Amino acid sequence: MFRRAMVTTAFLTAMAAVAFGQSATPDEAREIAKDAYIYAYAPIASYGTWSKQATQPDAPEYIGGFNVFRHYSQAFTPDNKDIVTPNNDTPYSWAWLDLRAEPMVLSVPAVPRDRYYVMQLIDLFTYNFGYVGVRSTGFEAGDYLIAGPGWKGEKPEGIEEVIKAETEIVGILGRTSLNGQEDVTNVAAIQSKYKLEPLSAFLKTSAPQPASTISFPVYDPGKAASHDFLGYLNFLLQFAQPTVPEETDLMARFAKIGIAPGKDWDAGKTEPALLAAIDQGVADAKAAMAEVTKKTLSSNGLFGSRDFLKNDYMTRAMGAEKGLFGNSIEEAWYGGFVGDGSNPTVLRFPAGRLPPAKFFWSLTLYTLPDRLLYANPLDRYSIGDRTKGLVYGEDESLTIYLSHLSPGDAKESNWLPTPDGKYSLVARVYGPEKAAVDGSWTLPTPEPAR
Repeated sequence: MFRRAMVTTAFLTAMAAVAFGQSATPDEAREIAKDAYIYAYAPIASYGTWSKQATQPDAPEYIGGFNVFRHYSQAFTPDNKDIVTPNNDTPYSWAWLDLRAEPMVLSVPAVPRDRYYVMQLIDLFTYNFGYVGVRSTGFEAGDYLIAGPGWKGEKPEGIEEVIKAETEIVGILGRTSLNGQEDVTNVAAIQSKYKLEPLSAFLKTSAPQPASTISFPVYDPGKAASHDFLGYLNFLLQFAQPTVPEETDLMARFAKIGIAPGKDWDAGKTEPALLAAIDQGVADAKAAMAEVTKKTLSSNGLFGSRDFLKNDYMTRAMGAEKGLFGNSIEEAWYGGFVGDGSNPTVLRFPAGRLPPAKFFWSLTLYTLPDRLLYANPLDRYSIGDRTKGLVYGEDESLTIYLSHLSPGDAKESNWLPTPDGKYSLVARVYGPEKAAVDGSWTLPTPEPAR
């Protein structure tokens, strides 16, 4: 009986090797699928967002299609539930660009010296491939050309800078600082001057032939977390050609299990042995990611350019898991902790140890587990250096009170209300100074209130 089982196992293994067409053994296919799933995690998670924003007119997230801005001028409140851990400091301006036919020109207005804005440019892999804004390009008006990998032209007259992407579809996540509800009209006026137009329109020349129509697959989180991730990855890779040199060997390896730009994927037509190996690889990838997640306590260092992340696809995946489209650390520093509002807590910033920001800083509080803003009697969802009435100590130190119940009338100016239970506090430092970037400054450790 035992001998017969061994023969049967050996026979099945041999048949599986034949089914793989000599390109990969089952063990190799499993390892490739593990690496491919980690590689694909961030771009597919991103697709789950931008496919709704740019391709699904019936979705509430729809921004109007490609190559247009949709602006959100109002500050977020607890009633906004479509984005988790929303940024309450800088209302968003969203756009997704299709660069296949020609580049697009991003035009920005001059802004006052006390107004922060940033245009974060994100490719399909979730790399931050460029920035336009007060930190990177200044406070003056300017026109910036955003081009895909196939564009070979020279910088046109009137263009400040050509910013090249390695994918043909890219995103713009704009943020404009809001100084309270009374500032909404001013923010909307600035946002109305952010402009997108094709290069041919900017140059007043004839437009090229339009790009072919794309059939966008509906994003299904269940499929994205299964062997069907291959279908999403193959779809996305067609917009990232040619392959960057540092990934040529990687893509040749991935091809052994059916990964290729634009290639059809049908699990029902895949050899059972290969499909089983891919499923095992997906499970291995999820286990590996779960272990790294436990050790990833800060989002700093998870976002940036390809050069910054050095093709570390696990770090890229962690960035997508912690929260898509985070800024590179030179633009914004992120920190925070999980607290319990039933235990009153204080954050004490000693004199000279306030968050080192070129522009401004804030602390925003979120409910758990949903990570939404917390409804409270003060309608105060964040606190920071722009909060009116904030009281500093005589030595310029600062104490922030975190609790469900009021710390008392004399301290309410510095109170950030919390739920009567678990919450998440997120600190953001815009334009972080060197001390924040290199880690010599950190957020104070929360202490029990006395």
